[in-house]
Amino acid sequence: MYRLLRPLLFSRSPERAHHLTFDLLELASKVPGALGLVGGAKPPAKAAVELMGLRFPSPVGLAAGMDKDAKHVDALSALGFGFIEIGTLTPVAQPGNERPRLFRLPADRALINRMGFNNGGVQAAVERLRKRKPGIIVGGNIGKNKVTPNEQALDDYVTCFEALYPVVDYFVVNVSSPNTPGLRALQDKGPLLAILSALQAKAQSRSGEYRVASSATAEVHSPLATRNSTTKPILLKIAPDLTDAQLDDVVAVVKESGIAGVIATNTTISREGLRTPKGEVEAMGAGGVSGAPVRQRSTEVVRYLRDRLPRPIVIIGVGGIDSSEAAMEKLEAGADLVQVYTGLIYEGPALVKRINQAYARWKA
Repeated sequence: MYRLLRPLLFSRSPERAHHLTFDLLELASKVPGALGLVGGAKPPAKAAVELMGLRFPSPVGLAAGMDKDAKHVDALSALGFGFIEIGTLTPVAQPGNERPRLFRLPADRALINRMGFNNGGVQAAVERLRKRKPGIIVGGNIGKNKVTPNEQALDDYVTCFEALYPVVDYFVVNVSSPNTPGLRALQDKGPLLAILSALQAKAQSRSGEYRVASSATAEVHSPLATRNSTTKPILLKIAPDLTDAQLDDVVAVVKESGIAGVIATNTTISREGLRTPKGEVEAMGAGGVSGAPVRQRSTEVVRYLRDRLPRPIVIIGVGGIDSSEAAMEKLEAGADLVQVYTGLIYEGPALVKRINQAYARWKA
């Protein structure tokens, strides 16, 4: 079914197609059996994964950026995802960069985006998440507002952290988007350690404070109900463009701060190896490339980190996952979970089903 819908969606601008897709998803979620027609399916029982005190129904998550404002969590969860990551959220609503800011590269099975953390602000997302169905694992991806200087970035991360604490299951610190000026400078060891250590201390101080009596949530071992004596996991999302020396700094910061793990990777600023004509790419302008072109590098980063970050430190692999083979590549390189975004746009919801089935076979 998605093969039939994709030409319609691709005939529209990427952002308009994005909103149309979610309109259709919400409509389908209200019609019994409709999501199955586009490939949505409940994960096999054998696909479940237990990590960080959480039980993920499957190893496949939706990467941040698709549902920035937590408007579609319930509908998305019905597609077979093991977890949904919302955001990136900032303390204050911001429009993001000027349009056009999202571009398709069909020849490369890729996207270029310079969205710029467009979102409605953390408080609006909190109110929506309070109303979500129980049993859905949700991660909160947090960032800083564009107008906030890096010297005050920690305040923005703390604001988002405190607001989201009661309504998400884990956190992701995003310092790796190429679309907020100066943001990637926060990946340097000094500022990065300061941010992560402060948030980890906040998490530890909050442990044991939050209580939820939802037995439905408790059934999936959500920290909202069962991890009251344990800090909620914090992960760091990094860029694929880091050097080995910078990755070594990341390893040191993860160990020193005590956070739960790393998401590898965000989009790349590289334009090497693209099949799309150079002139067309240059006309699109600045932004991060996602999809198939980042697959190899993100897998290399996953493998490099796993060699230096032994379990139970968690690694979530993301980048160029548009098939079950690409997902298994990340898992075999050392990832514990994977996330999809651009692959979902090119392949549709059946991609999640295929990965879940492949993982269940591999796990068996």
